[in-house]
Amino acid sequence: MKHRYAALMILMLCAFVLAGCGAEPAPNVTTPPANTGGSTSSPDAYSTPSMVTDAAGFEKAISKDGVWIICLLNDLTINKELVLDGTFTNGKKDDKGNDIIQRKIALYEQDQNRNITARYTLAVPKLTINSPNASIQHGTFKGDLYVNAENFQLVDTTVEGNVYFASDAIKNSFKMDEASKITGEQKVQ
Repeated sequence: MKHRYAALMILMLCAFVLAGCGAEPAPNVTTPPANTGGSTSSPDAYSTPSMVTDAAGFEKAISKDGVWIICLLNDLTINKELVLDGTFTNGKKDDKGNDIIQRKIALYEQDQNRNITARYTLAVPKLTINSPNASIQHGTFKGDLYVNAENFQLVDTTVEGNVYFASDAIKNSFKMDEASKITGEQKVQ
């Protein structure tokens, strides 16, 4: 009797093992979304922020081939004149469905709740702003700014230097919040 129970147990164990090993998982079939006739789009490499820690990375990020948002991760001094160039979109749409044009130099870091955790200083003898709707935010800029594009903004930023505008129209489109200040002069040049 003892041998019958052992044989029965072995037989049942073999059946379970064979059943488990023989089963094939169902194939993982992914159905692509139906084409609705609209254009297909790929991720915009230009909408990804560029996190920079050195002069070469900063210069590449602000070029016409750079990205819409440039984020400093430390204080940075560059001893030559630079140009913020190109027209970029931020990946968002306005109320009419048009891409929003924007360019931002972020002199700060933030946490997942958008609380500012660090502020940085960017020192450049001359920075020319050719990108429309550009801003410098939440830090200190040391040097002179030459603004050639409309709707330039300072947000919670100190400029230790002058701000020169290419025309009255460009100067009139300039905005800065109450937390921002400019230690030098602001004039059309």
